[in-house]
Formats: sequence, structure tokens, C-alpha cells
Amino acid sequence: MHSLRVDLGQRSYPIHIGTGILADPALFAPILNKGPVAIVTDDNVAPLYLETLQRTLKALHKAPLVITLPAGEASKSLDNIQEITGRLLNAGYGRDCTLCALGGGVVGDVAGFAAAVYQRGVSYIQVPTTLLAMVDSSVGGKTGVNHPLGKNMIGAFYQPRAVIADTDTLDSLPDREFRSGLAEVIKYGLINDQGFFSWLEDHMDAVLARAADALVKVIGHSCKDKAEVVARDELEGGLRAILNLGHTFGHAIEAATGYGRYLHGEAVAIGMVMAADLSRRLDLIRESEQNRIYALIKGAGLPTLAPALPPADYLRFMRVDKKAESGQVRFILLRGIGSAVITGDVPPAAVLQTLQAFMEYDHA
Repeated sequence: MHSLRVDLGQRSYPIHIGTGILADPALFAPILNKGPVAIVTDDNVAPLYLETLQRTLKALHKAPLVITLPAGEASKSLDNIQEITGRLLNAGYGRDCTLCALGGGVVGDVAGFAAAVYQRGVSYIQVPTTLLAMVDSSVGGKTGVNHPLGKNMIGAFYQPRAVIADTDTLDSLPDREFRSGLAEVIKYGLINDQGFFSWLEDHMDAVLARAADALVKVIGHSCKDKAEVVARDELEGGLRAILNLGHTFGHAIEAATGYGRYLHGEAVAIGMVMAADLSRRLDLIRESEQNRIYALIKGAGLPTLAPALPPADYLRFMRVDKKAESGQVRFILLRGIGSAVITGDVPPAAVLQTLQAFMEYDHA
């Protein structure tokens, strides 16, 4: 098992990464409150891993309440916050309870937000079962749900007590979801770690084959990179926004297509291709760097083209992006591989050109 720590003073917490650790009561014992436990999961994950987590908790004399949501992005809704909090209230759960988010990014975001608002805040644990959740959404305390006008527009920064990532759960992950998680992995190499980007270029075949040593490297390195950024800027006042590389375009793609046509990582992959193209149009990166970025994303089996919708549809959603200030869209762009920059000084014509280019043809 590999462990690291998110350093946030009194809100610091461990990240544990390893095989078979979902069945280890010793990992859970120090992070559970004295009160009851509830597991929030979805109907894809529950048949696979719910029983294991229940056995682990029962070994600690906890008989958990189980709340199972429909799988998919549509579950990130205020209706499901009502469902979770209503179930907790009906069960008589007080402020000494603990929620366990067993699933991917959707479950983690919804359960975390429910924990943040239930009785003004109760403890929760992230137990991610997808690559994307392990390397990104389970770490850092971003919780929330979607609104028809924008993704993740209702939420809170609320840190978990711990992250317990059992890599055995990746064995059952469909290829499409595994590749979706790689988008966030590639992001870390692009924003602040040129060496990691180069390693991914050299080892993508091993990563796609899910070789154990490659997975440990990918998950551990990604969590370390994110933990360092979060420790320096917990509430995204500045630096942390670089973690949103590709997300301004990506969230607009998700929202414009109705949440569900693309997995989050797929939309982010397209968004990173667009961000690289926009960076090149603004002479921030060389064409050779843009080509390397495109090749790695394509080589990971991720999409690179957005649906051919009117650009105005995408621009409308980009204007309600959480990074926007005074109505101005801010972009995370690149000053070379391994260096990100946050800027609102982007000519609208360049944004339009990028959108049109990657709805019309492939730059391979």
C-alpha cells in the first residue's frame, strides 16, 4: 500500500492506494465517527463492491444504511441530495454519522455535497472505484451537483476524512471509463510536470494494459500532484484553477449535449485538445508541442472532436463557467508542456476558430 497526505492543517487527511484495501477494517477504524455509517453508491458499483465494504464495516460493529443511486451523470442533481438527506433523517442519523462514497466521480460529488449540507456538515470518506475518481475527483474536497445551465454550479468545498483507493476495483472498469480517467492523468503532465508527460508518452501501452506497476505510478503521481496544488490553494482562489485545464471547453461540451453523451474525461480530453490549439493560436506553445499533446490524447483512445453544434451553444455555457469573472471567460492555457497559465485575455475570434476547427476536421 502507498499512502500520502493532503496537507490542509486541521482538515488534512490521508490518501491510501493499494490492492485489497477495501476489505481492511484497520484502515477504516480511525476515520469513522462514533455514530452510524451510511454508504452512498450506484447501481453499477453496488453489485460489485458493496458487499465487501459492508463486511469491512460490520467487522467494526457498524451496520450501514445503503443508499443506491442510478448510475450516470444525471444523478448529480438536487433531487438526489433530497433523497440522501431524507434517508438519513428518516433513519435518525445525527451529526456523529459518517458517509462513505463508494463509486466514481458522480457518487463522490453527490455524497460529498450531501455530507457538506446535512445538519451543516458531517464526516465522509471517499472510496473511489474508477480511475478518474482515484486520480482527480476524490481528492481536494470539491463536491456538488449540476444545474441545467451549467455543470457543478451548485456545491461546496468540503474535505473528506480520507481517500481509500483500492486498485482491484479497476479490474471491472469498462475500457471506455478507464480511458476517460486517463484524460485527468494526462492533465497533470500538461499543467506542471513535463517529466510525467514524457513518461506517459513512453508507457501508455503499459497503462492501457493496466499493468500493476504502471497503475501505481499513474495514481500515486496524479494524487501527489493534485494534493500539492490543493494544499497551496484549497478554495481555488488562484493556482488551483490550473487543475481545470480543458474543463472550460469540456464542461460546455457536456452541458450543450445534455450530460450523458460524453463521459467527463472524454469531454475534458476534447477540451484539452482545444486548449492546446488555442494556446498555439496565441503563440504560447509551438506546433510541435500541440502535436505531441494531440498524439498522446489520441493514443490513449480518447476523443478529440466535439459535436458539430452552433458555436453559440458552446459559448453560452462557457460564459457561466465558474472561473468566469465579471462576465469574462477565463481560460487555462499552456506555455509549453508542463506549464499552465490562467488568462482572460483571449480574443473571441481565436476561441471561435478553435471551436470551429475541432468540430469540422481532425488535426492528425
